[in-house]
Amino acid sequence: MDSDHGRSSAGGGKDAWPQASHRPAETQDAPGAIPPTPRPPQVTAGPPAPHSAPVPPPAAGTTEPAGPPATPATAEPAAGRGIAGLSFPYQVVAALALSLIGLLACAHVAMVFLHVAPSNTLTKQHGKTIDDWIYPEFEQNWKLFAPNPLQQNVAVHVRAEVAGEDGRRTTRWMNLTHEDTQGVRGNLFPSHVDQNELRRGWDFYVNSHDSDNRPNGMRGELSERYVRRIAMLRLSERDYGGTIERIQLRSATSSVAPPPWSTEKVSTRPVHRVLPWWTVTPDDLPESAGERSRDVSGSAAHGREADR
Repeated sequence: MDSDHGRSSAGGGKDAWPQASHRPAETQDAPGAIPPTPRPPQVTAGPPAPHSAPVPPPAAGTTEPAGPPATPATAEPAAGRGIAGLSFPYQVVAALALSLIGLLACAHVAMVFLHVAPSNTLTKQHGKTIDDWIYPEFEQNWKLFAPNPLQQNVAVHVRAEVAGEDGRRTTRWMNLTHEDTQGVRGNLFPSHVDQNELRRGWDFYVNSHDSDNRPNGMRGELSERYVRRIAMLRLSERDYGGTIERIQLRSATSSVAPPPWSTEKVSTRPVHRVLPWWTVTPDDLPESAGERSRDVSGSAAHGREADR
């Protein structure tokens, strides 16, 4: 065997273990074996990695462990998120708040359902409570889903007859609806008064009067007093230089113009409905103005009695 091994080495034959960096222990310990040549340490270019301590070379007579170095055990998973991540007192508070919000939402849905549902036992017994909850902020208006929605604009005007030092005079027409519209446009939180007080009051008057402005029972008289008070409330905000003795209202109804792409022809000319003149009474005045009017009337009556 020695002659064969020497012959293969001398004659340029192939090595017995090609591309092997270490010989087996049996071969290294065999008599006449050539020990392997130690490899020089490899030097890597560039600065060492930050925050890394130099690794000491292995001690003599020891071998490097195969594979990557052992990594430390992974950290514990992060704490739970949401309500579970809060402390116990805060969990109780959050649970109570969510329960309260859920009960309030269920109660609101039930009130709205009973409000729009047909008349039944619950609505007859608790109708007042349901109306107090719904009106005015949660009123349900289904005109959006009507087969024939309103296609007209209705504006309410008022003028007054004022008695002053220079005699009687009649003011110009004042557009009350325009003032309400100015208070609604561009306002993120418009007042419910600006949106519905005058509009609902005028609808109440029209539906309780005939075409000749004659009232249909007590509802007609009530609607007339309501509209008169609204008009006097608006007129009292202005100084006309005298006493308002009579007022007159009218409505201007005009059709909404069709869109540009429509071939429909609609007249947008307003149609007026003029109401008769109404004599102003102390009950038509606002509370503060009514008190002043009563005081003036009482003083005048007392003076007439004194003159007698």
